[in-house]
Amino acid sequence: MTGEERREAVVQALKGVAPEIDAASIQPGVAFRDQLDLDSMDFLNFVLALHHRLGIDIPEADYPKLMTLDDAVAYLATRAVQPATPHSSGQP
Repeated sequence: MTGEERREAVVQALKGVAPEIDAASIQPGVAFRDQLDLDSMDFLNFVLALHHRLGIDIPEADYPKLMTLDDAVAYLATRAVQPATPHSSGQP
C-alpha cells in the first residue's frame, strides 16, 4: 500500500464519521479532534472504520498514534496493511 493509498484510507474513514469534512482542508499535522471537532465517540468510530476498511487490528494503546493525518499515515505504514475486500451489507 502506498503512502497516497494510506492517506486516502484515513480520509475515507474520517468522511465515514463526519461526511461534511472537506478532505482538501485537512491539515496534516493538526489533531483531528481540534480541526474537525471530533469527540471521543467520533474518534473511536474513525478507528473502527480504519479497522474495517483495512482489515487490521488497532489496539487501544496505539490510538495516540492516530491523532493527525501524518500520524495515522505513518502508523499505517508500520502495519502490514492490505486493502480489504468490501463486504456487502448483511454478509459476513
